[in-house]
Amino acid sequence: MRAIITGVGHHVPERKLTNADLEKMVDTNNEWIITRTGIRERRILEKEKGTSEMAVPAAQAALSQAGVSPDELDMIITATVTPDQIVPSMAAMVQKKLGASNCWGYDINGGCTGFLCAFTTAAQFIESGRHQKILVIGADKMSAIVDYKDRNTCILFGDGAGAVVMEPSPDTNEGVQDFILHLDGNGENSLYMTGGGSLKPATLATVNDKLHYIYQDGRTVFKAAVNGMAETTSRIIKKNGLTGSDISLFVPHQANYRIIDAVARKIGLNQDQVVVNIEKYGNTTAATIPLALSEAWEDRRMKKNDWIVMAAFGAGFTWGSVLLRWAM
Repeated sequence: MRAIITGVGHHVPERKLTNADLEKMVDTNNEWIITRTGIRERRILEKEKGTSEMAVPAAQAALSQAGVSPDELDMIITATVTPDQIVPSMAAMVQKKLGASNCWGYDINGGCTGFLCAFTTAAQFIESGRHQKILVIGADKMSAIVDYKDRNTCILFGDGAGAVVMEPSPDTNEGVQDFILHLDGNGENSLYMTGGGSLKPATLATVNDKLHYIYQDGRTVFKAAVNGMAETTSRIIKKNGLTGSDISLFVPHQANYRIIDAVARKIGLNQDQVVVNIEKYGNTTAATIPLALSEAWEDRRMKKNDWIVMAAFGAGFTWGSVLLRWAM
């Protein structure tokens, strides 16, 4: 038994925040942003709306493509670092809005690697025979935790959501074939948001000290991301008796074009093998991989039996790669 993807979908807000817009907000310029990150614009959700407002339409698109109704779902797993609120989970909110009355679920916080964490968790539920239809969502409203006076972070992030429906297949040669995931808490001081948890709950002081915004040490994260994603991707390809030329598509986390390019070069992939959409959306954290996967499918960049590799790196540090054979 293997877990396969039977439907994909994504949703992004209509509002665009361009580099020209950011030039009016902080000390930066279009050329510098494009050269350093590859980002030209990002999408921004309205202030009065939460992440679930993007997650639900992405989920509906994936369910429609899979031909699965919400009440057929066994489980919903949402990957996010920006749930609408801490309690209840965003999975509960999505479940209610979808009308998925027969399932259970929960949220996973794996940073930018969150979707891979949720995806591999769902795959194991399916392979165990416990569940038949699982909805996996990656969604984040990063504009809610970005300081738009901090030019080091505000240029990077955007809002968006992506989703997949996963079901079982008796064909062990298709679907999720392998995954490698890692966690290293020593990276906690390189990418973090200290306010809002039980250690530093929201107070006037934490708000004034800007502890509810995300911060990162760009150089440290860049180096660790390149090395981590390249190592796990190379290892998972070799472990399964493949080479770079066997991979039809590499779907990496969209954090920075220079990271994507460096990883692709390290593992010997050409540009045609790599999915890149960071120029349109920036870093949407847990949403980047399912969003990119959905757009790649729309563009007919993969076909049945193609080898696909997904890789990510995020806060924690967390990182890893997933190898699957496309079944649609």
